[in-house]
Amino acid sequence: MNPGIRRRGARLSLLVAGTVSAAALAAVPSAHATDVLPSPPVASVGPVLPGAPGAPGAPAPPAAKAPAFGAYLHYGPRGVERMSELSEWLGGAELRVGHTYLPGDRWSNIEGAPRFLEAWADWRKEKADRLFVLNVPMLERNEEGVSDREVARLLRQGAAGRFDHHFRVLAERLVGLGVPDTVLVPGWEMNGTTYTHRCGPDPESWKKYWNRIVTTMRSVAGQEFRFDFTPSRGRDAVPWTQCYPGDDVVDIIGMDSYDQPRGMSFDEQVTEPFGLQDHVDFAAAHKKPISYPEWGLFRNGDNEEYMRRMLRWMDEKKPLYNTVTDYCPHGVWQCKENPGASAVYRDLLSGRDGTPAVPTVPTAPAEPADPVRPPQCSPLDLGDWVDYWLGGKLCVRLDWWQGERRG
Repeated sequence: MNPGIRRRGARLSLLVAGTVSAAALAAVPSAHATDVLPSPPVASVGPVLPGAPGAPGAPAPPAAKAPAFGAYLHYGPRGVERMSELSEWLGGAELRVGHTYLPGDRWSNIEGAPRFLEAWADWRKEKADRLFVLNVPMLERNEEGVSDREVARLLRQGAAGRFDHHFRVLAERLVGLGVPDTVLVPGWEMNGTTYTHRCGPDPESWKKYWNRIVTTMRSVAGQEFRFDFTPSRGRDAVPWTQCYPGDDVVDIIGMDSYDQPRGMSFDEQVTEPFGLQDHVDFAAAHKKPISYPEWGLFRNGDNEEYMRRMLRWMDEKKPLYNTVTDYCPHGVWQCKENPGASAVYRDLLSGRDGTPAVPTVPTAPAEPADPVRPPQCSPLDLGDWVDYWLGGKLCVRLDWWQGERRG
């Protein structure tokens, strides 16, 4: 799922500055019907903090660090700014994951414009235990409804090395910005139909292309990247196990998991083919940690039970990281449509990582501005002074002629 939304006739967009094995189940259809937004995130819920020391007078044991968690809050630098505000809302809980997406409209943006990445790099470098998670489109025109035939042709070109240089540039920029340990999520939700970087039209070429991307980026001096293979939950268009490119080029096995389709219980989300349990089992079989780069509410509305169960699931399974997608209809802090689930999220995560609990009468945080979804457009560099007075960069949509398509 991607936080981007297309709007009919929108020629210009103003955006804020900085713009067991499941393989055996391959033939079994799933009730999962993904109707996704453009993808866009990492909040892993950690274990309960230790209680009081047992023996009188004995020193209290140090509080264990919870697994890293965070939230997708904004595409650009405001996402960094809002993390401190969300932390305050959570009683000082430490958000250790910053998560954003590279625009997939054209190769120059997939290469990672330095001005776009700088704020995230600065945030990452402030503390040694932080994670920076970056979703990377594998092909340009990533949300433009490219045909299966064209996708297959592009995947074959990628497998042959035609696009290697773009990923080398991205790797060099990340290393140059001082974030060589970035967690990269190339070609997320490849088992669906939304993106040009989908796997279905040619799984073998997709896997070879993934291998080339990883090999190219790992060849850059100084890199310490980790690569996260992240399908969407369920079978979707193709079983995601058919797209798995191999243990030597995958460091983390993630899953984007939203509360959908309508009427599906959390237990069914766990047990469906290629669902939450199959994900955990597949990762264990391949000796890889798990992650949840995107998760949140969706087709079943303000679902307190889902929120409670998903947080409990992550407490038990201990992913490397997770980030809730925090905009409507998925979110908790920036979405007023989900007050019940928001209260559950806040109650269960407040004070995590040994920080003070939420006070009985908490100070109301400033109302967050409407979150900005990752645009499929190209920001214009008009200079810092113009950006300041506009309140953001002017972004030219390259797909304005297309009709509205909403995930």
